[in-house]
Amino acid sequence: MVRTLRHRSNAWSQAAVIVALLLIVLWRWQAGFNPVAPPAREQQEILPEGFYAVDHVVDGDTVKLTNGQRVRLLGVDTPESVKPDTPVEPWGPEASAFTKRFLASGQARLEFDREKHDDYGRLLAYVYAINPATGREELLNEELLRAGMGHALLRHPYSAAMKRRFREAQQSARDAKRGIWSGGR
Repeated sequence: MVRTLRHRSNAWSQAAVIVALLLIVLWRWQAGFNPVAPPAREQQEILPEGFYAVDHVVDGDTVKLTNGQRVRLLGVDTPESVKPDTPVEPWGPEASAFTKRFLASGQARLEFDREKHDDYGRLLAYVYAINPATGREELLNEELLRAGMGHALLRHPYSAAMKRRFREAQQSARDAKRGIWSGGR
């Protein structure tokens, strides 16, 4: 009889520990803890919209300004070319080269939308520059997609009009089998 009571007592103790652990996990999840999400980084100061000097192109969808701020192109994802511990992806170097050519003047005009930062704290912006091929100011985000150098990110909260433009630019590249849509590599 004593052994049966001790066995039941241990079972209740183990169940209590399991319930407590489940409550902690539920509480952390409810509080916004996400062990899969990238680590939050310090958000960069939001700049006023306007013209900025570009220090260098990090990769196809990220540039660094001379003031030290990193700017991620809103609504565009290009293949990786410099991400640590990640192999260079097909079309990554071409996307970086496209952005470098597009920003050859070293000047860019930034516009912002509702979402100002990505998960890594980088500023999110529409980046306009004088396209050396046309001599006109054009939207780099859109032209990368039109050239087939990346995918449109349509799930993020930004302008419906811009989403439409990006979707059309991407579809144009797909239809013409440009860049990542060419089937090569």
